[in-house]
Amino acid sequence: MSSWLGGLGSGLGQSLGQVGGSLASLTGQISNFTKDMLLEGTEEVEAELPNSRRKEIEAIHAILRSENERLKKLCTDLEEKHEASELQIKQQSASYRHQLQQKEVEISHLKARQIALQDQLLKLQSAAQLVSSGAGSVPATTASSAFGYGISHHASAFHDDDMDFGDIISSQQEINRLSNEVSRLESEVGHWRHIAQTSKAQGSNSFDQNEIYKLQNIIKELKQNRSQEIDDHQHEMSVLQNAHQQKLTEITRRHREELTDYEERIEELENLLQQGGSGIAVTDHSKVHEMQKTIQVLQTEKVESTKKIEELVNKIEDISKKLSSAENDRDILRKEQERINVENRQIMEECESLKLECSKLQPYAMKQSDAMTEKKRILPQSASVEEVFRLQQALSDAENEIVRLSNLNQDNSLAEDNLKLKRQVQVLEKDNSLLSQEKEELQISLVKLNNEYEVIKSTATRNMDLDSELHDLRLNLEAKEQELNQSITEKEILIAELEELDKQNQEATEHMILIKDQLSKQQTEGDSVISKLKKDLNDEIKKFHQLEDDKMNITKEFNVQKEKLIQSELVLNDLRLTNQKLEDKVEDLVDQLNKSQENNLNIQKENFELKEHIKQKEEELSRVRDELTQSHNQDSKSNFKDDLLKEKEAEVRNLKQNLSEIEQLNENFKKVAFDLKMENEKLILACEDVRHQLEESVAGNNQISLQKHTIVEALKMEKGQLEAELCRAEKRLLEEANKYEQTIEELSNARNLSTSALQLEHEHLIKLSQEKDFEIAELKKSIEQMDTDHKETKKILSSSLEERKQLIQLTNEKEIFIEELKERSSELQEELDKYTQALRKNEILKQAIEEKDRSLGSMKEENNHLKEELERLREQQSRAAPMTEPKTLDSITELESEVLQLNTIKDHLEEEIKQHQRIIEDQNQSKMQLLQSLQEQKKEMDEVKYQHEQMNVTHTQRLVEKDEEIKNLQRTIEQIKTQLHEERQDVPTENTDIFQETKVQSLNIENGSEKHDLSKAETDKLVKGIKERELEIKLLNEKNISLTKQIDQLSKDEVGKLTQIIQQKDLEIQALHARISSASYTQDVVYLQQQLQAYAMEREQMLAVLSEKTRENSHLKTEYHKMIDIVAAKEAALIKLQDENKKLSSTFESSGQDMFRETIQNLSRIIREKDIEIDALSQKCQTLLTVLQTSSTGNEVGGVNSNQFEELLQERDKLKQQVKKMEEWKQQVMTTVQNMQHESAQLQEELHQLQAQVLVDSDNNSKLQVDYTGLIQSYEQNETKLKNFGQELAQVQHSIGQLCNTKDLLLGKLDIISPQLSSESSLTSQSAETLRTIKRDISSESSKQEIEELRKSLQEKDETIRTLQENNHRLSDSIAATSELGRKEHEQTDSEIRQLKEKQDILQKSLKEKDLLIKAKSDQLLSLNENFTNKVNENELLRQAVTNLKERTLILEMEIGKLKGENEKIVETSREKETNYQALQETNMKFSMMLREKEFECHSMKEKALAFEQLLKEKEQGKTGELNQLLNAVKSMQEKTVMFQQERDQVMLALKQKQMENTAVQNEVQHLREKESRLNQELERLRNHLLESEDSYTREALAAEDREAKLRKKVTLLEEKLVSSSNAMENASHQASLQVESLQEQLNVVSKQRDEAALQLSVSREQVKQYALSLSNLQMVLEHFQQEEKAMYSTELEKHKQLIAEWKKKAENLEGKLVSLQESLDEANAALDSASRLTEQLDLKEEQIEELKKQNELRQEMLNDVQKKLMNLVNSTEGKVDKVLMRNLFIGHFHTPKNKRHEVLRLMGSILDIKREEIDQLLNEDQGSVTRWMTGWLGGGSKSVPNTPLRPNQQSQFNSSFSELFVKFLETESHPSVPPPKLSVHDMKPLDSPGRRKLETNVPESFKDAAESRPGRRTDVNPFLAPRSAAVPLINPAGLGPAGPGHLLLKPISDVLPTFTPLPVLPDNSAGVVLKDLLKQQ
Repeated sequence: MSSWLGGLGSGLGQSLGQVGGSLASLTGQISNFTKDMLLEGTEEVEAELPNSRRKEIEAIHAILRSENERLKKLCTDLEEKHEASELQIKQQSASYRHQLQQKEVEISHLKARQIALQDQLLKLQSAAQLVSSGAGSVPATTASSAFGYGISHHASAFHDDDMDFGDIISSQQEINRLSNEVSRLESEVGHWRHIAQTSKAQGSNSFDQNEIYKLQNIIKELKQNRSQEIDDHQHEMSVLQNAHQQKLTEITRRHREELTDYEERIEELENLLQQGGSGIAVTDHSKVHEMQKTIQVLQTEKVESTKKIEELVNKIEDISKKLSSAENDRDILRKEQERINVENRQIMEECESLKLECSKLQPYAMKQSDAMTEKKRILPQSASVEEVFRLQQALSDAENEIVRLSNLNQDNSLAEDNLKLKRQVQVLEKDNSLLSQEKEELQISLVKLNNEYEVIKSTATRNMDLDSELHDLRLNLEAKEQELNQSITEKEILIAELEELDKQNQEATEHMILIKDQLSKQQTEGDSVISKLKKDLNDEIKKFHQLEDDKMNITKEFNVQKEKLIQSELVLNDLRLTNQKLEDKVEDLVDQLNKSQENNLNIQKENFELKEHIKQKEEELSRVRDELTQSHNQDSKSNFKDDLLKEKEAEVRNLKQNLSEIEQLNENFKKVAFDLKMENEKLILACEDVRHQLEESVAGNNQISLQKHTIVEALKMEKGQLEAELCRAEKRLLEEANKYEQTIEELSNARNLSTSALQLEHEHLIKLSQEKDFEIAELKKSIEQMDTDHKETKKILSSSLEERKQLIQLTNEKEIFIEELKERSSELQEELDKYTQALRKNEILKQAIEEKDRSLGSMKEENNHLKEELERLREQQSRAAPMTEPKTLDSITELESEVLQLNTIKDHLEEEIKQHQRIIEDQNQSKMQLLQSLQEQKKEMDEVKYQHEQMNVTHTQRLVEKDEEIKNLQRTIEQIKTQLHEERQDVPTENTDIFQETKVQSLNIENGSEKHDLSKAETDKLVKGIKERELEIKLLNEKNISLTKQIDQLSKDEVGKLTQIIQQKDLEIQALHARISSASYTQDVVYLQQQLQAYAMEREQMLAVLSEKTRENSHLKTEYHKMIDIVAAKEAALIKLQDENKKLSSTFESSGQDMFRETIQNLSRIIREKDIEIDALSQKCQTLLTVLQTSSTGNEVGGVNSNQFEELLQERDKLKQQVKKMEEWKQQVMTTVQNMQHESAQLQEELHQLQAQVLVDSDNNSKLQVDYTGLIQSYEQNETKLKNFGQELAQVQHSIGQLCNTKDLLLGKLDIISPQLSSESSLTSQSAETLRTIKRDISSESSKQEIEELRKSLQEKDETIRTLQENNHRLSDSIAATSELGRKEHEQTDSEIRQLKEKQDILQKSLKEKDLLIKAKSDQLLSLNENFTNKVNENELLRQAVTNLKERTLILEMEIGKLKGENEKIVETSREKETNYQALQETNMKFSMMLREKEFECHSMKEKALAFEQLLKEKEQGKTGELNQLLNAVKSMQEKTVMFQQERDQVMLALKQKQMENTAVQNEVQHLREKESRLNQELERLRNHLLESEDSYTREALAAEDREAKLRKKVTLLEEKLVSSSNAMENASHQASLQVESLQEQLNVVSKQRDEAALQLSVSREQVKQYALSLSNLQMVLEHFQQEEKAMYSTELEKHKQLIAEWKKKAENLEGKLVSLQESLDEANAALDSASRLTEQLDLKEEQIEELKKQNELRQEMLNDVQKKLMNLVNSTEGKVDKVLMRNLFIGHFHTPKNKRHEVLRLMGSILDIKREEIDQLLNEDQGSVTRWMTGWLGGGSKSVPNTPLRPNQQSQFNSSFSELFVKFLETESHPSVPPPKLSVHDMKPLDSPGRRKLETNVPESFKDAAESRPGRRTDVNPFLAPRSAAVPLINPAGLGPAGPGHLLLKPISDVLPTFTPLPVLPDNSAGVVLKDLLKQQ
C-alpha cells in the first residue's frame, strides 16, 4: 500500500506541478489581457472625450494612483509573508531531508547485510547439496527470494516517500502563489468595479458597452477557473495529507520500536556494568563514590543555575521590549513632526486655491446673475474674502506654534534617552570586564581538572587488562567529547555573562522608566488642562469652519450644476442638428418616392399602349403571312412584301427594346424602394436612440436639481441657525471678557511661577534621559555584535559537528564492513578446511576403488575359467554313462550356487563402483563451485577495495567542499557585519531605506544560515524569484516613468485645476470623517474585528472538518478498493470452480467409460481363452474315443503303444504346470488385495486430513465473515458521522448567514450614523441612540459581556462629555480674554482637525480593507461550502458504489448457489453412472458364473478323458493297479483344481468388493479435492497476507539486530560520556560558585539603587499632591465661569437669526436660477415633441413604401409572365431558317443584273460571316466555279465577325435595296432575346428617361455628389442587367462603386468613350448571324 500511495502521490505531485505551471501562465495572461483592455479603453476614451470632461478623468487618475500605491503596499506585505512561509517550509524540508538521509543510510546498511546473508545462504546451500541429497534447499531459496523481494520493495517505497514529500512542498508553494494571484485579481476586479460605479454616478457613459461586457465575461471565467483550481488543489491537498499522515504514522511506529530496543539494551548494559563492577579494586570504588557525590552536587547546582539563567533571560526580554517601545515613541514623534509639516503645506495650498476660487467666482457671478442679484451678492462675497484673509493669518500662527512645540518635545525626549543609554552602557561595560576575568579563571580551573582526570583515568586503565585497540578508540572518543564539553561550557559561560549584562541593563532601565513615568504623569496633567482648553476652542472653530465649508460646497455644487447645464445644452444642440439632418434625408426620400411613383405610372401607361400596339402588329403579321402564302409565284410583288416584312421586323425589334428598357426601369425602381426602406429603418433607430438619450438626460437633470435644491435648503437652515448662535456667543464673550481678565492674570502669574520650576526640572531630566539614550544605543550595538559573534560561533560549531558526525558515521560503516569481511574470511577458511578433508577422503576412496578394480579383474578371469570348466563338464556329462548322473548333478548344483554367489558379488561391486563414480562427480562439481566462489570473492574484494578508494576520494572532496562553504560563510558574515555597520550609520539619517536594508539583511542571513541545507534546485528557485522581482521592479519603474511623462504632458493650468479638484475632494472627505468620528465608530470597528476573528475561527473549523471529511473519504475509497479486490477474488474463484467442475465431469465420464471398456475387454479375452481350452479338450476327447473304438475293434489285446502312454504322461506334466500357474496367479491376487488394503488405509488418512483442513477453512471463513460484518458496521458508522457532519455544516451555514445579516445591518447603520456635531447636547443624544440600536442588534447574537463593555464605554463617553462641557466653560472665558490668542488657537485647532481627518481617512481605509477581508472570508466560506457539497456528493457516490458492490456480492452468492445446484446435478449423474457400473458388475458376475460352468464342463470332459485313459490302460496292460493309481492321482488333482477355483472365486469377489470400496473412496476424494481447491483459493489470500507479515517481521528482526549493534556502540559512548560529564560537572560547580559570588555583589549594588529610587518616588509624590491642590483651585474658578456662560447663548441666538435672514435671501436667488433651468427644460421637452412628430411622419412614409412595394410585386409578376412567353417564342424560333428564305436568296442572286451580283454575294457573305477581304478575293478571281463558291459558303460559315457597337455619329441608314432590309429583318429575327437574369436590388443601376432609352454610364457631377452624400446607396455596374451593348461597359465603373467583375470579357473597353443603347447595326458589320445559326442546325 505504501508503494502504491507513494506512486500516486508522486504522480499527483507531477500533475500538480504541471497544473500549477499552466494555471500560473493562464492567470498571468488573463491579468495582462485585462490590464491591456482597460488601458486601451482608457486611451480611446481620452481620445474621444471633450475638454469639459478632462477634469473628471484627472480625478479618476488621482484615485487610481492612490489605489496603485495601496496595491503596492499590499504586494510588499504579501511578499514578506511569502518569504517567511518559504523560510518555514525550507526549515521543515531540511529537517525532513536530514531524517530521510539517515533512513537511507540505515537502508544501505540493511541492504549490505542482506547481500552478505544471501551469499552465506548460497554457500550453505552448495554445502548442503554436497552433503545431503538436496531436499532442504528449496525452502531456503524461496525464503531468501521472498525476503529479498520484501526488502527491495520496502526500499523502493521509502524512495517514493522521499519523492512525494518533495512534490508536496512544491505543490504547496504553487498553491500559495496561485492563491496570492487570485487575491490580487479579486482586488483588481473590485477596484475596476468601483471605478465603473463612480464613472456611472458622474454621468460619464462614454465607455463602450461591449468592452464592459467582455470584461464581465472575463471576470466570470476567471472566477470559475479560480473555483475549479481551488477545488482541485483542495482535493490534491487532502490526498497528499492522507499520504503524509500514513508516512508519519509509519515513521513514529518505527521510532518507538527503536526507542524500546534502545532502552532494553541500555538496561542490559547497566546490569552488565553492575556485574562487572564488582571486580574493580577498593581504591577505584572509593574514587567512583566521590565522583558520584560531586556529580549530585553539581546537578543540584546546575538546576539552580538554570533557574537563574531563565530568570535573567526573561529580564533581558523585558528590557529589549522596553527599549523597542522607546524607539517606537521616538519614531512616532518624528512621524508627527513630518505630518505637521505636510499639513502646513496643505493648508498653504488650500489658502492659495481659495484665493484663486474667490477671484474666479466674482466675474462668473457677475455674468450669470441679473442686476438685482449682483447687488445682493456683493456683501457676502466681500465678507467671504475677509474670512479667507483671517483664516490665512490664523493658519500661519498655528503653524509657528506647532513647530515650536514639536521641536521642544523632540529635543527633551532625545536628550533624556541619550543620557539613560550612556549610563547603562558604562554599567554594562564594567560588568563585561568582570565576566571576562571570571571566564579566564574558570578556563584555567577546567584545564587543571581535565589534567587530573586524565591522570586518574590512565592509572585505572593500566590496572585493567583490556584490549589495546578498544583502549585507543575510547581515548580518541573521550578527547573528542572533552572538546565538545569545553565548547558547551564556553557557550554556557557566554550565555550567563549575557544574562548578567541584561539584568543590570534591566535594572537601570527600570529606574529610568520610573523617573520617566513620573515626568510623563506631570506632563499629561499639564497637557490635559491645555487639551481641555484647546477642545473648547476647537468646537467653536469647527462650527465656523463647517459654515465656511458649507458655503464652499454650495458654490462648488452651483458650478457643477452650471457645467452640467452647459453639457445638456450642447447635447440638445447635437440632437437638434441630427434631427434636421434626418428631416432633410426624409424629404429627399419623399421626393425620390414621388418621382418613382410618377415613373411607375408612365411605365404602366406605356405598357398598355405597347400591348395594344403588339396586338395590332400581330394582326398585321397574320395578314402579311396570308398574303405571302398567296403570292409565292408573284415575283413583282415579292420586293414590296419583303420591304413590308422588314419594316414589321424593325417595329417588333423596337418594341422588344422598349420592353427590356421598361423591365430595367422596374428593377431600378425596386432598388430605389429597397434603399429607401433601409434608410427609413436606420432613421427610425437613430430617432429612438435620440429620444431615449433625451429622456435619460431630462430625468437625470430633474433628479440632480431636486437633490441640489433639498441640500441647499437644509444647508441654508443650518447655516442661519449657526450664524445666529455665533453672534450671540460673541456678544456675551465681549461683555464678560473684561470681568475675567483679572482672574486670568492671577492664574497666569501663579502658573508662571510653577512652570519656571517645572522647566528647570524638565531640562535636567531631559539631559539625563539623553545621556541614558546614548548609553542604551552603545549597549545595543555591543549586544548586536555579541549576537552576531554568537551566531557565527553557533554556525561554525554546527558545521563542525555535522562534519564530525559524518566522519563518525563513515568510520562506523567502515568498521562494520571490516568486521563483515573478517567474518566472511573465517567462514571461507572453515569451508576450505572441510573441502580439504573431503579431498583426502576422496583420495582414500580412489585407492580403495583401484584395489577393487584389480580384484574384479582377477574375479572375471576366474569366472571365465569356471565357465570353460562348466562347458567341459557338460560335454563329459553328455558323453558319460547313466551311472555317473548323481555325481554330476551334485557337482552342477554346487557350481551353480557358486556362480550365483559370484554374480551377487559382482553386482555389489558394480554398485560400489557407481557410488564411487557419483562421489567423484560430486567432488568435481564442488571443486568447480569452490573455484567459482573463490573467483567471486576475489572480484568482491577488488570491488570493495575500489569502493574504499572511491569513498576516500569522495571524503576528501567533501572536506574540500566544506572548507569552501565555511570560507563562503565567513565572507557572508563579514558582508553582514559591514552592512550592519552601514545600517547603524544610516538609521538616524534615512528612515525610508530601513525596510529595504532589513530585507537585504534577512536575505543575506538566510543565505548564510541555510547554505548547508539548500540544494542546487532551491538556489535556482531563489535566483528565479530574484529575477522575477527585478522584472516586476523594472515594470513598476517603467509605469512610474510613463505616468510622470503623462503628468508632464498635461499643461500647468490643467494641473492647477486638478489640484483644486483634489483639494475640494479632500475637504469633502474631511467633513465626512468629522461626521463619522463618533464614539460608536470605534466600537463598530472593535465589533467588526471580533467578527473577523470569529469568521477566521469558523474558517479554521471548517477547514478542519473538511480535512476530516477528506480523510474519511480516502478511508472509504480504500475500503471500496478492498471490497472490489475481494469481489474480484471471489469471481476468479467462481470461474476456477466452474472450470474444475467441467474438467471433473469430463474426466469422470471418460474414466467411467474407460473402466467399462477395459473390464469388458478383459472378460471377453478370458471367455475366448476358455472357449479355446474347451475346444482343445473336446478334440482330445474325440481322439481318445477314436483310439478306444479302434482298440475295441482291434483283435490284439496287448496292442497298446508306448507312444500313447508317453502322450498321457506329457499331458499330466502340462496339467501340473497349469496348476503351478494357477498357484502363482493366486499369490499375485493376494498381493494385489494387500496393496489395495494399504491404499484404502492411506486414503482414509487423507480423508481425515482433508476433513481437518475443511474445518480450518470453515473457521477462516467464519473469521472473514465476522471481519466483513465489522467493515459493514464501520461503514454504517461513517455514514452516520457524515450525516451528523452535514447537519453541523447546515448549522454553520445558517450561523454564517446570520452573521452576514448582522454585518450588513451594522454596515447600514455605519452609513446612517453620520451625525453633524452642531452642539454637545445633540452629540450625546445621538451617541446614546446609536448605542441603544447597537445594543438591540447585538443582544440577539452577542452575550452580556459585550453589553457590559458598551455600558462601560457609555460611562466613559459621559465622563468625556462632562469634561468637554467643563472645557467649554473655560474656553468661553479664554475667548473673551484675548481674540488674538483665539486666532492662534484657531490655527492650532485647524491643524489638529486635519490630523483627526487624516486619522479618519486611515480608519476608513482600514474599514474598507476589513470589508474586503470580510468579503474574501465570505467568498472563502462559499468556496468551502461548495467543496463540502462536492465531498458530500463524492461520499454519496461511494455509498452508491458500496451498494453496487453489495448487489454484486449478492449476485455472486446467487451464482454460487447455482453452481452448487450444478454440482448436485453432477453428483446425481455420478450416482446414476455408479448404478450403471453396478449393473455392469452384475453382468460381469453373470459372465463369471458362465465361466465357472464352462470350467465345470472342462472338468467333466477331463474326467471322461481320464476314464477313457484308464480303460485304455486296462485294456492295454490288463493291470488295474496302475490305472487305479492313475485315477486316484487324477481325482486328487481334480479336487485340488476345485479348491483352487473356489479360492479364486472368493478372491475375485473380495477384489470386486475392494474395487467398489475404492470407487466410493475415490468419489469422496474427488468431492474433498473440490472442497480443497475452493478452500485453497480462499486460503491463498490469507497465505499471501501471512507471507507479507512474515516479511515485515523478518525486516523488523533484521532492523532490531542492527539497532542492537548500534545501541551497543552507543552504550559504550554513553559510558565514556558519563566519565567526561562528571569532570565537566566539577568544573561547572566551581564556575557556579564564582558566579553566585558575583551575583551577590550585583544584588548589593541593585539594592542601593532601589533605595535611591524609593527616595525619588517619595519626593515626586509630594510634588503630585501640590499639583492636585492647584488643580482643585482652578476647578473652582471654572465652575464660576459655567454659571455665567448661560447668558452668552442668548446673544449668540440673535446673531444666528440674522444669519438665517441672509441665507433666506440667498435661497430666493437660487430659486430664480431654478426657474431659468425649468424654462430650458421646457424647451428641451418641446424639441422632444417635435422629434415624436417626425417619427409619426416617418411611420406614415413607411406605410406608403409598403403599399408601393406591393404594387411593384404585382408588376414584377406581370413582367415574369411576359418574359416566360418571350422565352417560349424565342425557343420555338431560335436557330430555324426557312427554306423559302434560302430559295429567295438563291433566286435573287440570279435575278439581279450581273453588274450588281457582287453586291448580292457580299450580302450573302456578310450573312454567312465571311470576311470582306475573302469576298473581295473571290470576286476578283474570275473562276467563279460552283464548287469554289460552295466551299466558300460552307467553310466561311463558322467564322464570326465581332459586333462592334456604333459610334454616336452613325445613324441607321435605311438607304436602298429590299435585299438589305430583308437581311436586317432576318438578323433581328435570328437574334434570341434572352430574358435578363434576376439579381439583388443593390446591384441594379438607374436608367435615363424613356424618351432617349440609353444607359447613363457617363454620370454627371450632380449625381456623383449625391452618391457621396448618401453612402448607403450602392452604384455598382451590373453587366447582366444591361442590354447587350451595355453588358460590357465602355467606361470603368470604379468611380461609382467597387470594382466590377473580374472576367476578361466583362472588363471595360475604354475609359473615355461614351456608350449608348444599341441602335440598328449596319448590314456590313452584322449580317452573318442568321447563316451561322443555319449552319449549326445542319
